Amino acid sequence: MSVTPSLDAADLAHIEAACAATDQLLDRNYPGDDGSRQPVHTVYVPADKFNSTFAADWGAQGLAAIENYGGLEKLGTLLGQDAELAEAVATRVAAKLTSEPIEDLRLDFEDGFGDRGDEAEDAAAVAAGKAVSAAVNAGTAPPFIGIRFKCFELATRARGVRTLDLFVSALAEAGELPDGLVLTLPKVTTVDQVKAMDFAVSRLEEIHALPAGRLRFEVQVETPQLILGPEGTSPVARLAHAVPGRISGLHYGTYDYSASLEISAQYQSMEHPVADFAKEVMQLAVAGTGIRLSDGSTNIMPVGDGAEAAWALHGRLVRRSLERGYYQGWDLHPAQLPSRFSATYAFYRQGLPAAAVRLRNYVAQTPGAVMDEPATARALANFILRGLICGAASAEEVLSLTSLDQNQLTALAHPRLATVSR
Repeated sequence: MSVTPSLDAADLAHIEAACAATDQLLDRNYPGDDGSRQPVHTVYVPADKFNSTFAADWGAQGLAAIENYGGLEKLGTLLGQDAELAEAVATRVAAKLTSEPIEDLRLDFEDGFGDRGDEAEDAAAVAAGKAVSAAVNAGTAPPFIGIRFKCFELATRARGVRTLDLFVSALAEAGELPDGLVLTLPKVTTVDQVKAMDFAVSRLEEIHALPAGRLRFEVQVETPQLILGPEGTSPVARLAHAVPGRISGLHYGTYDYSASLEISAQYQSMEHPVADFAKEVMQLAVAGTGIRLSDGSTNIMPVGDGAEAAWALHGRLVRRSLERGYYQGWDLHPAQLPSRFSATYAFYRQGLPAAAVRLRNYVAQTPGAVMDEPATARALANFILRGLICGAASAEEVLSLTSLDQNQLTALAHPRLATVSR
């Protein structure tokens, strides 16, 4: 080699020193997704309505509603699926509604509970903790479960903190905390409220001898002040860095956010332009941080004479969110479960064949019409992995199409995780 490097060790040391802070920032604040399961939805229910058979009851109600309509295949046709796809999806949705109808459940002490006085809410918070622990031990709880307490605005702050404390304390007293425990902080306006929440859960960890960082929480984005703050910056972009590793998700709140911008009630929607803008900012804010995103809900319930139109709307909105990179949303009624899973499964099944070919060609370095880069290969693997985990496709089917098992897909989708695990 006739050309030798011009920069010496001192030059490289200078560059290393200049990038040291960046290296630390990327390692600490941008760890990427941890490869764990993300639920496809969150169901909200008033806290005092939960019992050990709640999830199974909702599944049965959802199946009954769709059977009265004409069945899951008819629903698939309504949602734009061809006959073959509708049949394949229907079989899987029927099994899902029987075996695991709710993936993520939030016992609501906020809007769904209201102000019933301190004595009633104290009792309900303790009862919720005991009921969740009992359901987890009995194997009847959804894989993810927790509470949404009242927000940290002045009027409800003390009440919200007390409910959080009583619920977590009741869980801790009953035994180990559930693996899928989720806590939701609603109506966040400032970074300081999130820092206050970080302090609260840190103290609960100390008091109950829990590992540091065990109590993570979701932030509900329901106020415009979190998207654009008084200084002209975006507070939501600061959240992950104010409390690194503590926030598990950002959930968009359709109706509070729209109402705050004076969108009239008839136009408040998950697909209104103000909603799309907020959710795009949220995506940018958490890219690479490992914080997950969830869309909101539709308030048009599939009941009565309007059920068919409501299912069509819900299915379309679920699909729309998935196409935009929002893999989770809210469901508020048992009859929304069939359209949630039907639209979700169709999304993955329709995309699976083409994604599998591209990923297989990438792994085998087979020349083809599409020359995918590593970043795209990660996205392809993650798409297939999500479809596998949620039940849209079986492990055998995925292995046949891609020649990859779940562990191999996970390593491709989350290479940093695979490197760390070694």
